[in-house]
Amino acid sequence: MNDLNGCNVLNWRRRGVDKRIKLTGVVFSDLGCGASFMRLDWVQEALREELGFSPYPGTLNLRLESEDQMAVWREVKRHAKGIDITPPDPSFCQARCFLVEIERRQKGAVLVPGVEGYPPEKIEVIASVRLKDELQVRDGDRITLEFLD
Repeated sequence: MNDLNGCNVLNWRRRGVDKRIKLTGVVFSDLGCGASFMRLDWVQEALREELGFSPYPGTLNLRLESEDQMAVWREVKRHAKGIDITPPDPSFCQARCFLVEIERRQKGAVLVPGVEGYPPEKIEVIASVRLKDELQVRDGDRITLEFLD
């Protein structure tokens, strides 16, 4: 399992190598389901408590374009330390977050909803600000995330 630089993702953690895992995706607009989820009071409260910031009530969608990037993403979800977001009502979906630095400028998190059939190439990014405005990006632009320990 290799990243774009040929480094084995699993060995980064085992060897304690001081190198962050990076993923680059393409910005795209979607159905707005992430924004609906992000507007829920319990979601806002849980994220504020667990992540240490009040998230903007929306997500920035990224699409991974290569099998290498999707392989790295699968390994991150399997092996990286994530933060579980558990709903107060079991009828709502759970989520898991991974802290990231976005374009080396903005702290945030990747939000992975626990729903069946979630697209494997899709990444939803949250931050305290509306990322499209803050980063001055639009659909089709590329964004790089660095996963934090």
